[in-house]
Amino acid sequence: MTRTWTLIAAGCLVLALAVPRAQASDIFPFPYKIEQLDNGLKVVSIPLGNPDIIAYYTIVRSGSRNEVEPGKSGFAHFFEHMMFKGTKQVPRPAYDDFLTRLGAGTNGYTSDDYTCYFVVFAGRDNLEAVVKTEADRFLNLYYDEEMIKTEAPVIEGEYLASVSNPGRRMSELLRDTAYEAHSYKHTVLGYLRDIQDMPNQYEYSQLYKKRFYAPDNSILLVVGDFDHARLMELVRTYYGPWEKSNYALQVPVEPPQKAAKRAHLPWPGKTIARLAIGYHGPAFSDEVTDKAALDLLAAVAFDPSSPLVQRLVREEQKCLSLTAGFGDNRDPSLLVFNAVVKNDEDLPYVESQILQELDRLKREPVSDKDLTDIKSNKKYSVAEALGTSDGVAGTLVIYINLTGDPGTINRLFNLYDRITPADISAAAARYFKTENSTTVTLTGGGVK
Repeated sequence: MTRTWTLIAAGCLVLALAVPRAQASDIFPFPYKIEQLDNGLKVVSIPLGNPDIIAYYTIVRSGSRNEVEPGKSGFAHFFEHMMFKGTKQVPRPAYDDFLTRLGAGTNGYTSDDYTCYFVVFAGRDNLEAVVKTEADRFLNLYYDEEMIKTEAPVIEGEYLASVSNPGRRMSELLRDTAYEAHSYKHTVLGYLRDIQDMPNQYEYSQLYKKRFYAPDNSILLVVGDFDHARLMELVRTYYGPWEKSNYALQVPVEPPQKAAKRAHLPWPGKTIARLAIGYHGPAFSDEVTDKAALDLLAAVAFDPSSPLVQRLVREEQKCLSLTAGFGDNRDPSLLVFNAVVKNDEDLPYVESQILQELDRLKREPVSDKDLTDIKSNKKYSVAEALGTSDGVAGTLVIYINLTGDPGTINRLFNLYDRITPADISAAAARYFKTENSTTVTLTGGGVK
C-alpha cells in the first residue's frame, strides 16, 4: 500500500491511501479509497456502479468501552439519543423535514465499541446537502441542562423495558459477574443508577462529547453512486473546521480470571428457565488465528443443524434454543453459550452437555467436510449481503470500526481459509477452561 500526502488549496492536509485492487478470490471485491484530514477524520470511500443510491455512515468510536469512569455508564447511548435533537442551525423539525423531502432512511445504534449513524438516500445531486447537514449535526450538536433532564427519563424507560426481557437481564448479569476491571462489565444501556443520575451530569456529558464526538475518533463510510473527488471536496469544506480532541482513552485491562464464577437470577414472574455460560475470549484479529478459529467452532458445533443442538432441541426436547455468540470486539470479550431450557430441573443436565461438548472439541478435531461447509456458508452469506450499497456499508461498519480498513474483511476470510481442525481444537483448549468461565442461570417465580 502506498501513501501520498496532498496539500489541499484550502489548507487542509489529507493523508491519501492508494488501495490496491481486490484479488479475484477476495470476498469483498470492490476498490476503495481511504483519506484522512489533518483533524483526524478518516473517510472510507467506496464508489459503486449501483445507480442512484448512496449510503452515508458516520462511525463514532463511542460505546461501553469508552465509559471507564465509575458512575458514568450509559453516555454513549445517551449521545445516540441527543444526536437526533438537531442543532441551532438545523433544529429537529427542520432535520426531520429535510430527510422526509429527501426520501431518506436514517437511524442509529450503539454497541460496545462504537455508535453508528446512517442516512441512505437517492441522487448524486443530493450529496452536498447530506454532507452539509450531517457535518452540522456533528460539529454543532447542541443541548442544554433542561434537555438532559428531559431525555434521561426516556432512557430510563428504555432501560426498564429492556431488562423486562429475561434474556437481556441475563446478559447484563453475566457481564457484570464475569468482568472485574474492563468497561465491558456493563452493557451499552449502562447501569440503572447511572442513568438515574444523568440529570446531574450535564458538565460530564459535555466532557464526554468533547473527548469522543471528535474527528479523530470518527470515520465516514460512504458507499454508492458518487464521485470520490467531489465527495472529498465536500468533506473538506464542511468537516474541515471540526476540532480534534487529542484525547487518548485508557481502558482498564481485564486481569486473567482464576476461578469459575456463578450467579443466579430469580425472575419475579413465571418464565422459562435460561442458562448462559461465558468464557473470556480474544479480541478481534485478522492476523492471529484464535478468534477466527473460535468463530468456526461456534458455527460447526452450535449451528441449528449440529448434533448437540439437534439432540437437545429436537430429540430430547430439553431446550427451546441453544446458541453460541462470539462478538467481534476491539478488546478481549466473552464467548457466550445461551440456552432456553423448558424445565428448571433440566438446567444442570443442559449445562453438563454443553461442557462435555466443549471438552470433546478439545480432543476431537471437527471434520474437514464440516469445516469446509461452514467456511463456504460464511462466504455465501457475506457475498449475498454485499448486493446493495446499504448492504455493503452495513456489512463493513463493524470492520471499519475495528481497523478502519475495508480490506479487513478480506484478510479475515483469508484467515478463515487457513484455519484447520487442529487450530480449532487448540483454541478450544486455550479458552474453554473451568477457571475462565462464568455461569448464570435464571428461573421463574422467584425460585432459587
